[in-house]
Amino acid sequence: MHLLEHLDLSNIRKDPKWVIGFSDITVLHSALHNLGVASLHAQMPFNIAAKTEASRTTLRDVLFRKVYDVSYQMSTNFETKEQQATRLHRPGQCEGVIVGGNLSLLYALRGTPYDIDPRGKILFLEDLDELYYHLDRMVMNLKLAGWFKDLAGLMIGGMTDMRNKDENDPFGKTAGQIISEAIGEARYPVCFNFPAGHVADNRALLFGKKAKLSVTPEDATLSFEGSAVL
Repeated sequence: MHLLEHLDLSNIRKDPKWVIGFSDITVLHSALHNLGVASLHAQMPFNIAAKTEASRTTLRDVLFRKVYDVSYQMSTNFETKEQQATRLHRPGQCEGVIVGGNLSLLYALRGTPYDIDPRGKILFLEDLDELYYHLDRMVMNLKLAGWFKDLAGLMIGGMTDMRNKDENDPFGKTAGQIISEAIGEARYPVCFNFPAGHVADNRALLFGKKAKLSVTPEDATLSFEGSAVL
């Protein structure tokens, strides 16, 4: 975030280049989105060898192919409490431009010139190592700001290593439950545990490009069609 007030992004608007990354790089994704420039929410070189082959393949597909048409399918055969959030899937289909990134950074950008408007778009959220009550506070901020009212769809990626402040006094809700309650009776498609974020299977997402999202009780599919050229 300290970079933002020192950046002149006018040149990248004239001659776009791929900006690639996730987590803290969310601030750059948001700034570029507001300029109308696409970017890649994907794995950076750091620790890429430890990521899945699908992580690397989807990144190569974007960078070296003129046409990007890839579908992600996600099994619901999970074991942990966090992964059981897939039971909260809300079936449906939608089309829209993908925006979002790390929840903590999106929350920190609220009220600044780099805040984004997710209305009519597919919102992607992920986060790492947050206390449940911190997560709840950030999600409530988005709810009160109207972020969940007019989305085309919602994708929740890895909510990794979420924890209670005191294991003897747990918050009482998982990340999936916190988000599901915040969006209320929303009728757009919603999927949880999408393979992107602080997870081994961190697949590339084209931010600022239109995609199709299909969610069933069993799985979720995200498809990009057309050119991946900036």
